Amino acid sequence: MRSIFLRYPGGRAKAVTFSYDDGNEADIRLASIFDKYGMKCTFNFNCAYCRPFNFTNEQINDIFLSRGHEIAVHGANHRPNGNLRPIEGIRDVLDCRLELEERCGCIIRGMAYPDTGITLLGNFTTYEKIKNYLTELDIAYARTLGGDNDSFMLPADFHAWMPSAHHNNPKIFEYVDKFLTLDISANTYHARRIPRLLYIWGHSYEFDRDNNWDRIEAICEKLAGNPDIWFATNMEIYDYVEGYKRLVYSADGHKVYNPSLFSIWIDVDFVLHEIKSGETVRIG
Repeated sequence: MRSIFLRYPGGRAKAVTFSYDDGNEADIRLASIFDKYGMKCTFNFNCAYCRPFNFTNEQINDIFLSRGHEIAVHGANHRPNGNLRPIEGIRDVLDCRLELEERCGCIIRGMAYPDTGITLLGNFTTYEKIKNYLTELDIAYARTLGGDNDSFMLPADFHAWMPSAHHNNPKIFEYVDKFLTLDISANTYHARRIPRLLYIWGHSYEFDRDNNWDRIEAICEKLAGNPDIWFATNMEIYDYVEGYKRLVYSADGHKVYNPSLFSIWIDVDFVLHEIKSGETVRIG
């Protein structure tokens, strides 16, 4: 029986993504650090009137979008979805998405939960209700928080996407080192050959508050220039994983068809295969 595993673009087994909230002026400095080290970040904005600093449309394009970063929803009023009636949650997400799409000139499909998000559920709200309306609003994924860990797993549920750690986690450098030293492609143990993702989040203003910009520089410096890592935004990760899920296999499992618009890589018993858009490839 063959073993098939997702591999990121180029056949890589590891990916790194960042997610930073609220749309603060310090995002300008943070984005420049990510640019310097070749990182990709998803910047989660609430509505302009909810922020003390307001990016112009030109800044959004020049600082973020033209450099390959992503802009995502963070709630019009930064209200916790877990404590809102569905109609309130729908409005908070939709109003934010409408404003950001107008200002960015692109389709916004990602989100980070504001405030306590789905970590605290009250007002008879359930996660199922929240996930249902996010799906109807075409929000493809939503990042949650509160479960820092070093398993580096891709989410089973993209509307409850748990990051690896906040940048101020005392073990963050241990996590980074563990991630970098993970031996995936050459490991013979089946369960350890799954692809891994290091996902770091926070708020850029915390670097000013804590006077620790050197911390994010050190994290990026450790990760930068590694040919075995795919650096991607949250949405790029989501789209790629969904493309992998859409692969169509023949009944005997020896042919695979890729209906998505971009190449998908897979590992079949330690042999890498690239299945280009529209291609059918024999894998055994």
